[in-house]
Amino acid sequence: MGTTWGTIGGVFGVSLGVTVLVVVMFSLGVTAWARSGGGAQRRGTRRGRLDTVAAAAAVVCFAACLAIAAYGIELIIPG
Repeated sequence: MGTTWGTIGGVFGVSLGVTVLVVVMFSLGVTAWARSGGGAQRRGTRRGRLDTVAAAAAVVCFAACLAIAAYGIELIIPG
């Protein structure tokens, strides 16, 4: 039984890429959430269009992170 180093390298590359993707998506989500005001209403001001877009972008980023994590768990624990 031999070791297929190319396959091990491929798995390492994909794992590293997905890890970087999740970290970047989460960071973008935190940044967008902070720009939107963190979900809190500011006193005396209305939420602007950019605040709403930033909040929506944050939700999309967090949902993508959750989907990737759920898919990884599904790969590990089938059924």
